[in-house]
Amino acid sequence: MPTKKTKRPGTRILLLLIILAVGFGALAFGSATKRTAMTPGLALDLEGGTQLILTPTTTDGSEISDEDVNQAIEVIRQRVDASGVAEAQISRQGGQNIVVALPGTPSEATLDLVRKAAVLYFRPVIRIIQGNAMQIAEQQNKLAAQRNQAASAAPTDAAAPSAAPSASPTIPMTTPEQVATRAADVNGDGVISEDPLPATSNDNSSDAWITEKMIYDATMRDCTAPENLTGEAQDPAKAVISCDKRGSGTAYILGPADIAGTDIETAVSGTETTEQGGTTNKWGVSVEFNSTGTEKFAAVSERLLAYRNAARAAKPSAGANSAPTSTTDSQKAQFAIVLDGLTIMSSGFRDSVTSPITDGRVRIDIGQGGKARAQANTLANQLSFGALPINFTVQSEQQISATLGTEQLRNGLIAGLIGFLLIIIYLAWQYRGLSLVAVASLIIAAAGTYLVIALLSWFIGYRLSLAGVAGLIISIGITMDSFIIYFERVRDEVRNGRTLIAAVDEGWKHARRTIAVSDAVNLVASAVLYALAVGGVQGFAFTLGVTTVVDLAVIFAFTHPLMVWILRFRFFGEGHRLSGLDPEHLGARSLAAYGKGRDALIEGAVGSLARRKALARRGEPDDGTAIQGDDAVDSQAHDGKDGESK
Repeated sequence: MPTKKTKRPGTRILLLLIILAVGFGALAFGSATKRTAMTPGLALDLEGGTQLILTPTTTDGSEISDEDVNQAIEVIRQRVDASGVAEAQISRQGGQNIVVALPGTPSEATLDLVRKAAVLYFRPVIRIIQGNAMQIAEQQNKLAAQRNQAASAAPTDAAAPSAAPSASPTIPMTTPEQVATRAADVNGDGVISEDPLPATSNDNSSDAWITEKMIYDATMRDCTAPENLTGEAQDPAKAVISCDKRGSGTAYILGPADIAGTDIETAVSGTETTEQGGTTNKWGVSVEFNSTGTEKFAAVSERLLAYRNAARAAKPSAGANSAPTSTTDSQKAQFAIVLDGLTIMSSGFRDSVTSPITDGRVRIDIGQGGKARAQANTLANQLSFGALPINFTVQSEQQISATLGTEQLRNGLIAGLIGFLLIIIYLAWQYRGLSLVAVASLIIAAAGTYLVIALLSWFIGYRLSLAGVAGLIISIGITMDSFIIYFERVRDEVRNGRTLIAAVDEGWKHARRTIAVSDAVNLVASAVLYALAVGGVQGFAFTLGVTTVVDLAVIFAFTHPLMVWILRFRFFGEGHRLSGLDPEHLGARSLAAYGKGRDALIEGAVGSLARRKALARRGEPDDGTAIQGDDAVDSQAHDGKDGESK
């Protein structure tokens, strides 16, 4: 039976070209706006990068085992991969040192993921200090100077008695130490004591954990200064002073840790989901605790909700639904997430939360917009891959040069170009004019592969290594295999007596199965190799998989439609000897597969029938010459397919 012919092959080709044009246009726009480059990023072996040598240490002072080092390497690799950096090399050096090599110029946030252990703590808030003593003293002194100036400039009353007038009182200047002392002197004795304050409860939110000296130090600390935003190791069993990591200037006095980061099961960033199943543009991190963390967080949420209710009860005129006032209870109704001694965020519970959270699931709201999205992703990575009680000491950090360099890249590209030219020569010799289809397919496949690699480098930080270049060169052979399979199937169909147009469609019907199976095998091999290997071998597997997908797209959306389209031209459709579709080259048994052959067959059949009828009317015998005609027509060579007669 005749096959279903491809409709509108030109439309498919045009659609593919439009997709490529849009892709390159987006790449050019990204390059013009400095978001990316027109060329893909290069890996360590071709560009160089930053190398860090780390030494892990346990938080409890115990010995580091081989298992701890291996786990630390895995955590670092997960952090780097999650940050979007590809082709990083992480290995063990000597007994315990870990060498991390990052390609290109990694961001400071990525380096922090490697340098620091993201062992995180949930701590209760005991006091919040908005602004430091220096800022407060400066504002008070500015206001005092204005008032003193206004008082001195006030006119004297002429009708006043002649007695000596009393001088207007002058507001004295305030020092930062005086501001801090007034804030910290809880008992009002004028002395800053280091004794614990009176207990207000029997939990980690009690004032008994802090002293007047701690309040004084927190008020004096400038949490906008860079030296106070570098972080530090802190004892989780003691109250601490912590600055807001964002540099807002807020200082927190926090109680002992209620929950450690090791009690977190998962942490995933994403937008908020409403009760109706829709999503908002509010970014946050959904945290799920393990069984131990679930139990601890239930107790924490119960305690913080009690402080929130007490703060609201102390201000009844504000209404039941108003926000907590700035009292001690309202401050204690919040918890802080502390990482490396810095407060990532502090927050209470939403008004909709009225009972303790006992299922171990909590969402940390970050905010809206692209900046909030980046913050949510960073926090989720720190929580997900930081549940390891190990700190890292940076032994060295330096820039390293490319291990192979651009010369090897140039040599690899030259080798690929030579192979490409040899393939073109072979195609021209073997397939003649039909080689134009194969060469055009190779060019489209090369353009598509380059575009995909460049876009992946932009969006996910992919970097091309020399092993990846090898995968790209192999893709030339993959694309050629697909074309050869297709063409040989067409040749087989012509040999079986089909017309050329029908042979192209029928050959495609069988060839596409073989091509799909072959590329599926390549994809499976690439996936397995990528999953089991590390480093440069992963780069080879990745590019091999990408080029295989591109090959499938090109053969289906370009090569076959182009093959159908060129048959509309006489050079190919009538089997010119240089077209690659001539009868001798295809091994056709009859010219009936071509345009002229079909016309001759029809004319011969019509002429033979008319002559027989004429001879019958005259009563003359048929000598058999009626079916003789053009020697290019052999009616016995057809098998009855595609409308041809035996």
